[in-house]
Amino acid sequence: MAADPGEGDYFVREIEKNDGSTLKVKQCYLGDVGCVVWDAAIVLAKYLETKQFYDPSSAVNVWAGKRVVELGAGTGAVGLMAATLGAEVTVTDLEDLQTLLRVNIQENQALVSSGSVTAKVLKWGEDVSDFLPPPHYVLMADCIYYEQSIAPLVESLKLLSGSETCIICCHEKRTQGVNPKVERRFFELLQQNFNCEEIPSDKQDPVFSSSDIHILHIWRKV
Repeated sequence: MAADPGEGDYFVREIEKNDGSTLKVKQCYLGDVGCVVWDAAIVLAKYLETKQFYDPSSAVNVWAGKRVVELGAGTGAVGLMAATLGAEVTVTDLEDLQTLLRVNIQENQALVSSGSVTAKVLKWGEDVSDFLPPPHYVLMADCIYYEQSIAPLVESLKLLSGSETCIICCHEKRTQGVNPKVERRFFELLQQNFNCEEIPSDKQDPVFSSSDIHILHIWRKV
């Protein structure tokens, strides 16, 4: 396991919630892609707060008590947002990101009143029995980039999801290098077992959205 980073190894990305409170998400100055809050994670986190999911003025809270698993959580920004909205969240990533996840859970614990959040190791394509029965939601932001990880990622989605599970995938469309090929491969594999629906921009957060960043709802085929 990686050594615990010191305080000076972090810098903070703040995500203001609609209620005026602020998630403070620490990122690492040094490290792999999982150490940074990517734009797709912020777009997805703010999407979880849109009125179709969470509207205190009309007592709508889809997240209350729901079991949620975030894949490739990295800093945990998306899962933390869901936990502050009342979900029971497990943020998952590889062993070397567990320290960062735990630091961010601790940093934002005061905002998690009705929900809960814990960090666990999950390597894509491997056993998911710790995360069953199937969660109500699987969240993933910017997980489609390594060619060799695409098949294990889709396998994890198959193992984790039940007939009622909604997978919410947010990804930034990248046109450089192998990115288009990797993305195409992901959707080819995905569509063997799942249906996808793209969420239009008018259903996303009005500020935190982008034409390059796509949100999809994904369900198992019946």
